[in-house]
Amino acid sequence: MNKMIKRFLVVVIAIVFVLTGLQVFAQHKYSDATMKKIDEFKILSRDKRDMPETMEGVKKITGDELKKMLDEGKKFVLLDNRIPADYEKEHIPGALRLSPDDLLEKGPKAAEAIGLKKDDIIVNYCNGIKCWRSPGAAVLLQDIGYKNLYWYREGIPDWIKKGYDTVEGKEAGTWKKK
Repeated sequence: MNKMIKRFLVVVIAIVFVLTGLQVFAQHKYSDATMKKIDEFKILSRDKRDMPETMEGVKKITGDELKKMLDEGKKFVLLDNRIPADYEKEHIPGALRLSPDDLLEKGPKAAEAIGLKKDDIIVNYCNGIKCWRSPGAAVLLQDIGYKNLYWYREGIPDWIKKGYDTVEGKEAGTWKKK
């Protein structure tokens, strides 16, 4: 009897390990074209060169346009695509954090975990025109089926320069019209 229970437990544990291992390998695979763009963005950033002026399928937005959307209470999702330390130091009120690193590691599950829906209007921003993270996040989101994508190319440095409000901490905060 004891021997049978031990065998049963060994089989159950083996099945759990196999299923857990398979889930790791079942991560999303982005298209070769998308991964090529990500590599290009990273090289531009590494070399301290400007990101492209435009991206196919992604609309560019200015800081003034973003502020107007916030002031008017438009329904959209604002994504800060920077690393956690940058986000916690200062971000645009209402912004959720989702980095391209999260998307590369977890695929669509990273977007789903923060409640993104395929039909959401999504505005991405990061550390400005030499930062690869917001264009990277935009093309990764595009690859997994998001269509209503916007890019605030000038990002947080422009936002701060304009004197618009920011908040600090891990929470998104709330936009207050002034």
